[in-house]
Amino acid sequence: MTDRDSYESTIPQGAPRQRLDRYLADSLPEVSRSRIKALILSGHAAIDGAAVTNPAKPLRQGQTVALGIPAATPAVPEPQAIPLVVVYEDEALVVVDKPAGLVVHPAPGNPDRTLVNALLAHCGETLSGIGGVRRPGIVHRLDKETSGLMVAAKTDTAHQALAAQFAAHSIARAYAAVAWGVPLPRQGSVSSNIGRDPRNRKRMTIVSKGGKPARTGYRVQCVFGDGLASLLRCRLETGRTHQIRVHMREIGCPLVGDPVYGRGRKMTPKGAPEAAIAFPRQALHAYFLGFTHPLSLRTLGFRSNFPNDIQHLLDSFGKAEQKS
Repeated sequence: MTDRDSYESTIPQGAPRQRLDRYLADSLPEVSRSRIKALILSGHAAIDGAAVTNPAKPLRQGQTVALGIPAATPAVPEPQAIPLVVVYEDEALVVVDKPAGLVVHPAPGNPDRTLVNALLAHCGETLSGIGGVRRPGIVHRLDKETSGLMVAAKTDTAHQALAAQFAAHSIARAYAAVAWGVPLPRQGSVSSNIGRDPRNRKRMTIVSKGGKPARTGYRVQCVFGDGLASLLRCRLETGRTHQIRVHMREIGCPLVGDPVYGRGRKMTPKGAPEAAIAFPRQALHAYFLGFTHPLSLRTLGFRSNFPNDIQHLLDSFGKAEQKS
């Protein structure tokens, strides 16, 4: 996007009735919809000279709409020497095995000590900045308490190529999940639209209207305790926020330890080992990541072993009773 101080436009006669945020998004395709909404909410929009903070404000023919667009603040996170498990690295990209508890990029409440800070220290100035000043090199993310493989770009060319693969859903991503119960059928997929929960904006949920299409393939690998819990292999065909966690809850098999979509301590199944009852995070690990290298065009694939906490969790259930 080319930086500009402001945008102003008069709605022509005969134009269809439209809400403010959609009109501005159509008029300014180089500005993301999320940024337009944020600018409106923070008081940068006006209709006929009067400030408006409602993104859904309906517009009429002949009205003049204005939007102030402040220049992006070049706030660069500081490099911080945080230990990283580097699985692969070359001049274009780096693949890391993220531990649970590490936030991917700075955000309110987590201004530093993130994967981005660690990557800046590890890679120096070679990281790509297309993803925004607060997440250089980052083309996808994992939740703070989800462990596993991630790829970060070190050049703009690599970033664009990897982002295109994610957009086309051609990146192969597989997760190991420990869930309560056993899904039926034992191999299948879950399809739905996922959107924000209107009752709790920090949660995602299955929605009948709006949201984004989401599809998760799953397979039961083994079963513990006569159906008490199961180890699942899940493959993402889309990449929505909390997708696996929401979909496993939807089919009645929430992830062990999930503080948002799981079962609370009082609803833990009878006979569950203490290690499962007290497991401090969602039992979810991104164990496989595959993509086409943006420069060599070779197909690359990486695997990660279970972290110690998930291995201990599996051991606490005892011997697996069934496999499929």
